[in-house]
Amino acid sequence: MTRVIVVDDQALVREGIRTLLQVAGVDVVAEAADGKAALTAIAGHPADVVLMDLRMPRHDGIWALEQLKAQGAQVPVLVLTTFDDDELVLQALRAGARGYLLKDVTVEQLARAVRTLESGGTLISPSITEGLLRAIRSDPVPAQEGLAPIRALTDREIDVLRMLAEGYTTREIAELLHLAEGTVKNHISMILQKLGARDRTSAVLRALREGVLG
Repeated sequence: MTRVIVVDDQALVREGIRTLLQVAGVDVVAEAADGKAALTAIAGHPADVVLMDLRMPRHDGIWALEQLKAQGAQVPVLVLTTFDDDELVLQALRAGARGYLLKDVTVEQLARAVRTLESGGTLISPSITEGLLRAIRSDPVPAQEGLAPIRALTDREIDVLRMLAEGYTTREIAELLHLAEGTVKNHISMILQKLGARDRTSAVLRALREGVLG
């Protein structure tokens, strides 16, 4: 069973998420009310995904993401929040979040997002993608010297990158493109190598920034 940690300062919200996820076959192994407590929970409970709110008292979600990134933590973090502020989305993704969803999602969408991150994928809520594109283009990050231009990607690699941005897992991409799963993994490795990206989220962000996926 998929194991998650829920981080939210509202006890009622945590309880609601726990109940909904249990129905979907996802086990909540720990809860935390702020970013500092989240680090303790993550250190003490093996989990496949962390669901993290951003606006919390004392130590917020961005702080927790930055701490996890500095520690080299491998557990993927899915931001689950009511805030769709463009700059906040960018801060969370740059701090290491692998997904970003608003709290108006259905339980099916939430469970799918959790399993997408568990399998190594990324996911950004479609409702905030347009605003994210505008924010990225208005606040570009200079390209790192020595990186291959985005046009160095093949058409197939762009197809795979687009599907990663939409939240599909490696297996789902393989099925939809009629490819072997190992072939898709090779495409993803080449995408990361060509773009100098440390992970799939970084690769998707660069593609969004340069207009390849928009």
